[in-house]
Amino acid sequence: MALVELEDLRLADRFPRGVDRALRKAGWSPGRQVDTTQWRDAIDGIDMHPAAEAFLAEFGGLLVDVHGIGRTAAKEPFELDPELCAGEEGRFREWSEFLGRSLYPLGELDHGRFFLGIDESGTLYLVIDWLAVFDGSADAGLIALCQGTMPRELSSGA
Repeated sequence: MALVELEDLRLADRFPRGVDRALRKAGWSPGRQVDTTQWRDAIDGIDMHPAAEAFLAEFGGLLVDVHGIGRTAAKEPFELDPELCAGEEGRFREWSEFLGRSLYPLGELDHGRFFLGIDESGTLYLVIDWLAVFDGSADAGLIALCQGTMPRELSSGA
């Protein structure tokens, strides 16, 4: 088997079929790269760390329109656009201090009901007046969001 075919197989196995389909419908494809400058400049006082840069370069700007019954929570649409978090910088700074790591805003879940963030290790978080984590890698967080898997609550109030 040719090296290119092996790489295509690995990429095809990156996400479960339904997650891959939802991401592709939103505009994602393997190797997708977008300019993150607009988001770097839109968030006041929070530096974009390399994990946020890499995640947004691949997934930034996507509106993933999932609905229905999920594994442990309802599937809700989410949009990966940090500008949707403008004005919430204080909330992200407070939770960063609580965690002892930098949370960079990624966008929103359920039409602004919740915010999404990413730490320096690439772990995704649900951010509001309480904080929850999608354990594992950024890919695992995307899978959880697409499949309706509830994150693990870390705190019930800032």
